[in-house]
Amino acid sequence: MKLSTRGRYGLRALLDLALHDGEGLIPLKDIARRQEISLHYLEHLIAPLITAGLVRSTRGARGGVLLVKPPSQIKLSEVIQALEGSIAPVECVRDPGLCQRSALCASRDVWSELMEAMVQVLDSTTLEDLAQRQRKRG
Repeated sequence: MKLSTRGRYGLRALLDLALHDGEGLIPLKDIARRQEISLHYLEHLIAPLITAGLVRSTRGARGGVLLVKPPSQIKLSEVIQALEGSIAPVECVRDPGLCQRSALCASRDVWSELMEAMVQVLDSTTLEDLAQRQRKRG
């Protein structure tokens, strides 16, 4: 699976929020500047994160966004699901009914194992884990 810019940039935005957790509302323009993401594109990325219940937004001169939960309680799997949808490398892994060969297909087994490995990594990594890695790098 190849993550789109939607998933990559959205995760960077949430990482930025995790790094500034406890500072109150963070203006999107600040995140856009620090993460080198177009403000216009970032505005589009925030909507699904709000819908998924990961971020809260307040409009106005003193507005901004903040994480709804502590970074230690936000799994990367939640983030990627909100931004990308299914992480299945091929559609038949998610829905075997799409292919009449699913039950007989050895390749599908490999794709299923690949997806399970990705889910395990994303489920076991939180935004706080990612923030700690970032802090170590400076």
